[in-house]
Amino acid sequence: MINHQEVARRIWNDDRSVSAISLLSFLLFALSLPYRFAVVVRNYLYDNGILPSKKLGCPVISIGNLTAGGTGKTPLAILLGGMLKERGFRPAILSRGYGRKDGKIIGVVSDGSRILMDYQEAGDEPILMALLLPRIPIVVGASRYLTGEMAIQELGANILILDDGFQHRNLYRDIDIVLLENERPSGNNRLLPAGPLREPLESLRRADIIVLTGNNSDGASTFPKDLQVVLEDSGHCFHSFHKPQAIIDVSGNARELDFLQGKRIFAFCGIANPLSFRRTIEKLGASLAALEAFPDHHCYDASELALIAAQAKILKVDIILTTEKDGARLTDFPDFMANVFILRIKMAFIPPDNSFINLILHKLNRLN
Repeated sequence: MINHQEVARRIWNDDRSVSAISLLSFLLFALSLPYRFAVVVRNYLYDNGILPSKKLGCPVISIGNLTAGGTGKTPLAILLGGMLKERGFRPAILSRGYGRKDGKIIGVVSDGSRILMDYQEAGDEPILMALLLPRIPIVVGASRYLTGEMAIQELGANILILDDGFQHRNLYRDIDIVLLENERPSGNNRLLPAGPLREPLESLRRADIIVLTGNNSDGASTFPKDLQVVLEDSGHCFHSFHKPQAIIDVSGNARELDFLQGKRIFAFCGIANPLSFRRTIEKLGASLAALEAFPDHHCYDASELALIAAQAKILKVDIILTTEKDGARLTDFPDFMANVFILRIKMAFIPPDNSFINLILHKLNRLN
């Protein structure tokens, strides 16, 4: 039996191996037409100044994507925030805080010295950023303009990073960075809900910088030919990949990656691209006994974790492994996490030089 997520994945990847998908794909295409109309009209209004974009009192860098699902926006926001901090800026990261349960219009996840919210109040990605960037303020809220004002006036920020901000056009941005997944950057080239695209491919021309992301560390580009012209007409293009960094235990101690070699592993995750997690584990030389995939941003309960522990015991695995993003959602279950390891990854560029940050600095200097 195919669940709804699997059906959506197959449709978005143009997989016709299931007979029922063709009819469903047609129905979703019909539903995508009014969505396309609304997106095109909205972009026209912003592109022609009919709808104005509000400007804040410091530079704004947006990190976003063209598709639904994970392309590495949060890892890049973490990397860029650290780079700017090292070079004397006072960055703050602004996030919508997907899935957060706090009713406040604005929430300060971290003031740059301490974490002030938990993952249920803030969302898992803002908490993860706060944990990995302890000296950088993280602010959540639906209005990036209001969160930006707070970050500038109350937290002393002099540069703002929008996590998932490409479609948030009511806030003016000085640099637009768009991430595309290297393997299938536009899926079946259709807009939601018939495909993964939030906007038509032509919207890439708004981007100042395009970053191709994925698990491939050799820099090989596999994007389809119909994207080639758009990419060539867009801004600078970089290649990157999700680089495994360390294995983290319950005490926060980091182990070398070869800790996984030859070990039998039960993995679980609630992320947008569980296949990427699987590939990473396999490339590290581990034997993957099973991978239990949950929806992105999944909020685990005790019964699910008990089932994971039971399955791992039945399969006689050496290690239970999850992602750092999932770990941020499991702080309420210390007994379970005592037997779980976390895979830490970071964004890395190909080649591993300073071209990306140098381009950002060059663009910022031109604003003065």
